[in-house]
Amino acid sequence: MKMNKMEAAVEAILFASGEPLEADRIAQALDVEPEYVTSVLKSLGEKLSGSGSGICLVRMEDRYQLCTDPEYAVHVRAALEIKKNTPLSNAAFEVLAVIAYNQPVTKAFIEQVRGVDCSGVIQNLILKGLVEERGRLELPGRPLVYGTTPEFLKCFCVSTLDDLPDLPEREDMPTKENIINQLEINFENGEITDNPLVVDNIIGDSD
Repeated sequence: MKMNKMEAAVEAILFASGEPLEADRIAQALDVEPEYVTSVLKSLGEKLSGSGSGICLVRMEDRYQLCTDPEYAVHVRAALEIKKNTPLSNAAFEVLAVIAYNQPVTKAFIEQVRGVDCSGVIQNLILKGLVEERGRLELPGRPLVYGTTPEFLKCFCVSTLDDLPDLPEREDMPTKENIINQLEINFENGEITDNPLVVDNIIGDSD
């Protein structure tokens, strides 16, 4: 299959899915090597970006998804009558930042950093799809550990966790002010996507 046909096939698969897909899964469907699909995805992303399309290709670790371009979020929201939801609360941002920079982490670790109970906030972030359970530690009580999801990467416009801004070097544990400011700077600068098809289901009522 020629490159342009392969790009069209990949685009059709992603469009029909509506959800992030792994490159390996796309490769299996097309009966080609994953490395080839990765190069096709890169080419497709560049083509969409350079053509002025209202659709863009978003990468989240090893998953890919077609999304509306954030530039047209206002128009999409108006056409679909989507209300702009309340941003995450400061408490949710703090918990999310602690998890993002230290994952996988236990609830006890998060509460040690913040100094308050975080059960409700963690559960709310799980419901919003930003955080997920990552199993249990082989310790007394077998505590759950938590990590961020591909939805987190999509919401904060980063492809991998390595793209998160570096924390200041400190000998002791970062304070919650240091750790939360790293994500809030992106939010205040408008670097977090305003794409309603990306964020409306994950930043609802504040905690």
